[in-house]
Amino acid sequence: MEFSERTIKIIIDEEKCDGCQTHACVAACKLYSRGILVLKDGKPAVEDSAEDLARKGTECLACEYACWFKGNSAITIEAPIEGLAEYQAKHGTA
Repeated sequence: MEFSERTIKIIIDEEKCDGCQTHACVAACKLYSRGILVLKDGKPAVEDSAEDLARKGTECLACEYACWFKGNSAITIEAPIEGLAEYQAKHGTA
């Protein structure tokens, strides 16, 4: 599953969610954000429309960190940084 907020994309590998006992991502979303992640059939899910997700999302990254430290490392957040590729190429860090 994947969805977007204003400038980031959240990608959840649902196969890694199988057997997760903590559901730490959902708890972190409720605690640090606006609770857009909900638990559905034992896995994180969203119920809002794409427009509402973009509006409600706070881009706090809490779900990803909680999943890394207390879950099954199922969440990846892509946060594109404009001009990063050019900077890396210029400074030899690409």
